[in-house]
Amino acid sequence: MKRNFPSLSRRAFLATSAILATGLIVPAAFADTLDDIKAKGVLVVGSGVVGSKPWMYKNEDGTYGGMEYEMLQYIIKKWGVPKVEIVDAAWETLIPGLKAKRWDIIFSGMTVTEERRQGAGIEFTRPYYFESDRIVVKSDSAAQKPEDLAGKTLGVPLGTVEEIQAKLLIEKGIGKDSKAFENVATVFQALNSGQVDAIIMDNTSLAGQMAVTANLRTVGGVYNLVADPKWQDAQAKAPYKYGGDGAGVRKEDTALLQALNDALDAMDADGVREAIFKKYGVWDESLSKESMMTK
Repeated sequence: MKRNFPSLSRRAFLATSAILATGLIVPAAFADTLDDIKAKGVLVVGSGVVGSKPWMYKNEDGTYGGMEYEMLQYIIKKWGVPKVEIVDAAWETLIPGLKAKRWDIIFSGMTVTEERRQGAGIEFTRPYYFESDRIVVKSDSAAQKPEDLAGKTLGVPLGTVEEIQAKLLIEKGIGKDSKAFENVATVFQALNSGQVDAIIMDNTSLAGQMAVTANLRTVGGVYNLVADPKWQDAQAKAPYKYGGDGAGVRKEDTALLQALNDALDAMDADGVREAIFKKYGVWDESLSKESMMTK
């Protein structure tokens, strides 16, 4: 989730430094992506969770559903943009694809981290969702507690914070090694086919899968998301709690970032974000804006 910076737009104009309502500081930048979105009448979104309920999925008639898709519909209506175009992408391509301008934003349950902000060089909105992890096995697994997975292989989605979680669990003797797979769907497939003995999965993707797959259960309890040790000092200074998901934008797109944050605030004021999450059975107070921020 790192790679090269995109070139600046030829129609860019100088914007002053801005401090967003989230407390995240955005540098002065050239930004016209929001104007381009409104001019072409479509917001192009990179997503690595298409097909993962309740995030985003296709219905039998080809239309999209899911809580992130409903949030995007609210956002484009606020902007007066007629259409959102979803690009189904491999998770590890989301940040490089954003920088290469293959999509306007990332809206894909991506955890806001300082490694991604400072290391990979993109910016995020304030969090709109909050996650934690679970250890998942098949129902007929012999494992009854996390320690029973000693010597076993853990599966994780490639390029996610679950890779860090798996590494820490292995250091504690919970698992021998890990294998990374292209996306959430292929991780579940790997578990069902016996390629791995257990998987590390975020609570929301797991809830969506368990609604359609009966042969899954968890071992152990709730595992809070953890930052890479190299970034823990930076995370301690961040204005948001680690584990929140936000929309990703290019660093120079300050106007677009502000518009996204404004739309999220309006969604809260209207009660729409809470209503969407309640519809999909995931709402609790940990998802309030106040609960997800530290400043």
